[in-house]
Amino acid sequence: MNPLIWSTLLTSLLASTIITMSSNHWLLAWFGLELNTLSILPAIIKPHHPRATEATTKYFLVQATAATMILLAGIMNAWQTGHWTITHTAPLTTLMATVAIMLKLGAAPTYMWYPHVLQGVTMNTALLISTWQKLAPLTLLYTTHNHLDHTTLLLLGLLSALIGGWAGLNQTQTRTIMAFSSIAHMGWLITTITINPSVTTLMMLTYMVTTTATFLPLATTSNTITTTGTMWPASPTALTATMIALLSLGGLPPLTGFMPKWLILKELMTAELPMIAALLLMSSLLSLFFYTRLAYVTVLTTPPVTTNTEHKWRLKTDQLKHTAPMTTAATMLLPMTTTLYAVT
Repeated sequence: MNPLIWSTLLTSLLASTIITMSSNHWLLAWFGLELNTLSILPAIIKPHHPRATEATTKYFLVQATAATMILLAGIMNAWQTGHWTITHTAPLTTLMATVAIMLKLGAAPTYMWYPHVLQGVTMNTALLISTWQKLAPLTLLYTTHNHLDHTTLLLLGLLSALIGGWAGLNQTQTRTIMAFSSIAHMGWLITTITINPSVTTLMMLTYMVTTTATFLPLATTSNTITTTGTMWPASPTALTATMIALLSLGGLPPLTGFMPKWLILKELMTAELPMIAALLLMSSLLSLFFYTRLAYVTVLTTPPVTTNTEHKWRLKTDQLKHTAPMTTAATMLLPMTTTLYAVT
């Protein structure tokens, strides 16, 4: 694709998210969400494969439906309250906006489109959908969380965490596993936003760093668990870093991914919600199982020899330059917990 077109699409993608994040008007938020959807569609359909076309169609229909629900919620809110501002919301508006945001995030119970879309795109596009595309809906949730029903949000967050853990157990495709991982993490985020929004910001930043550190090395390998181990002869270091990033994504101490879950559990216990904290912990164990299985197959088993050359790892690899700092951040930020908690 022409570099000018790519730069235009990326600029539109950045601008649309910033518009939604800075808006205080329902129409402006809706405009940013629509521009965000239209900017990512060419990146999804770029491989010119039937699976990519299917993923593009599903993504467009789901996102357009969610944006229409948000526009309808804004119109109903203006009709009932006389205000277009996001912070002045009526009860029915909040319910419709919550459903629309859950649909955009791919959280339970409206999650079925998300694994299918991620399975039909490239790894880099899947990374973009799993990280950057979450910012605009989460900002709307962040803005309206004081008016939303906290019991409903807690139940939706718990349901997302449980479904993300259970449904990921039986998967063999790498992108589908990462999709259910994202659903589980959205559950943690939705649960946290009802208790302490500042921890939600820290959770989202940590999730984006660890997910990026996991996706970048996997982008150069095959699409299934069993064939990912063939990356070992090409780059043992990259595959080892991938294993550590996977364990960090699962929330194992002393890695970075443990930090937000630790703080979230502390906030839940402070809010006297031990049952929800226990259920979230059990759902995290389910997610940790398929992270560990992926790490076991990739690093702790002997892959088939793909070349007769003993020193294939000496050859130049196609890893991006920012893979190393992302892996470092996904591994070693736990000692900075106090600083990051204070800053966010």
